[in-house]
Amino acid sequence: MLSMFKSIPSHMDYKGQKLAEQIFQGIILISAVIGFVYGLIIEQFGWTVYIVLAGFVISCVLTLPPWPMYRKNPLCWQPPVQESSGDSSQKPQETLKKKKHK
Repeated sequence: MLSMFKSIPSHMDYKGQKLAEQIFQGIILISAVIGFVYGLIIEQFGWTVYIVLAGFVISCVLTLPPWPMYRKNPLCWQPPVQESSGDSSQKPQETLKKKKHK
């Protein structure tokens, strides 16, 4: 049962995060304008709130799960550096010359 949940992807790439943010802001903005205009026409502020909340729920469903459209540009990570079998007690920073600051 637990292995089934581990197989579900849970990441987005950076371009996917940007797209999700733009979609989220667009839906919130559109629902706020529609809700304001509709609430103004029928003179009921409650409907404005309901429409904005519905837009929020729709945007959460579209942007919070890592849909495949948010995972199209994966990062290419560098392979790990193999440590040499030599003196591994010395850190790479220690081998560099220290600069004197004036």
